[in-house]
Amino acid sequence: MDDEQKKDETGQDEVQDQGQGDAGPVSDSGLSLPGESSESSPPASDAEEQPSEEGGEVGPSEEVAEEPVAEEVTSPEPDQAIAEPEVEEPKAKEEKKDVIPGADLEPILVEPEKPELSAEERARLEAEEEEKARREAELAAAEETDAAAASRAPAKMEKGARFLATGKRKSSIARVTLLPGDGKITINKRSLEEFFPRPLHQTMVKQPLTVSGYEGNVDVRVRVHGGGISGQAGAVRHGIARALTEIDAELRGDLKRRGFLTRDARVKERRKAGLKKARKRPQFSKR
Repeated sequence: MDDEQKKDETGQDEVQDQGQGDAGPVSDSGLSLPGESSESSPPASDAEEQPSEEGGEVGPSEEVAEEPVAEEVTSPEPDQAIAEPEVEEPKAKEEKKDVIPGADLEPILVEPEKPELSAEERARLEAEEEEKARREAELAAAEETDAAAASRAPAKMEKGARFLATGKRKSSIARVTLLPGDGKITINKRSLEEFFPRPLHQTMVKQPLTVSGYEGNVDVRVRVHGGGISGQAGAVRHGIARALTEIDAELRGDLKRRGFLTRDARVKERRKAGLKKARKRPQFSKR
């Protein structure tokens, strides 16, 4: 009996070795099933059903469908291969996005609507325009007369002749002597540029000679005293204008129209006792 049992066990071991060599599936009893190969049968772990997110059971076929499929790599066409190096297009698009549309356009100035003027304002504006036109016409006429006076030849002066006149402005007094010469001006035995260093005062002194056309034809000798620099310059101009009327009486109208013959009598008012200045009073204090 013992020998028969040993034979049966050895026979079963041989059968199992043959089944494992065929690489077939093995049943619970240890024997391979016919008609099934190892390639077609999925592993036990893959075949197990897994619960889905919704709570239902998902089979193995669904699990295989969810796996990502590798994209097929196609060989680039010749046209595409040439266009690939151009990568600067997105940068250009980004730069265009940053630029504000219409930034290069010039702004158009829109004038605000002016409110309607009343009748009084309109009349005032019209009067101002008429006054401006009248002044322009007067200036044009004065320029014409100046040109005519300048073009007129100066009167002939005898050799050794002297023409004396006195000019005044404020508290300054100037005694002027005109002599035939080449236009030299001497004030208190000094030259014009030395006595009146400012160009404004020099021009003021020469105005009557320039208007009448005698500049460069007569020598001027002046003695002036009193007042300040500006008052003395006005006094010298006044004296030269008066002396020119002695040479040529026809110059009186042109010189008077420009104010060269008008006596400027403005003098600073003296200070009074009890006051700070001529009319300025100290501040009143009640207590």
